[in-house]
Amino acid sequence: MSKEKESVLEGFKAFLTRGNVIDLAVAVVIGAAFTNVVNSLVKGVINPVVGAFGTKDLDRYTSCLKDRCETNAAGDVVSGIPIMWGTVLSSTLSFLITAAVVYFLMVMPMAKYLARRARQQAAKEQVEEVLEVSELEVLKEIRDALVAQQRGPGRDAP
Repeated sequence: MSKEKESVLEGFKAFLTRGNVIDLAVAVVIGAAFTNVVNSLVKGVINPVVGAFGTKDLDRYTSCLKDRCETNAAGDVVSGIPIMWGTVLSSTLSFLITAAVVYFLMVMPMAKYLARRARQQAAKEQVEEVLEVSELEVLKEIRDALVAQQRGPGRDAP
């Protein structure tokens, strides 16, 4: 194999073993499961609440773009051009619920955690800085005492 192919394979191996791919795969699986929960919530709770004002199935909210929409016994549109705005509304509600849950259960707590860690780190750095300054002051006092000791009790500084 040429060196270029080896470096490409090494780069790919490093990419796979870095951990980001595993994290992404886990996120996709959890996201898919979470999507089912949100869709069930929308269909089982939100749609009936909205359906209290009309039909219980948001997918049935349609408007006809051209003439009048006619359907056959199976529910398929035979004539007219239906605009299925109920489906869009249902998907929008699913998205908003998903976004709210992700924000309030993941993003907001993580932002608070990171802010708290940053404050703790800043406080720790300030304490270390104060310790370094006080150590420097102590060392200067020791130096001055040693210099004074070497000069003797009656000698003045040059």
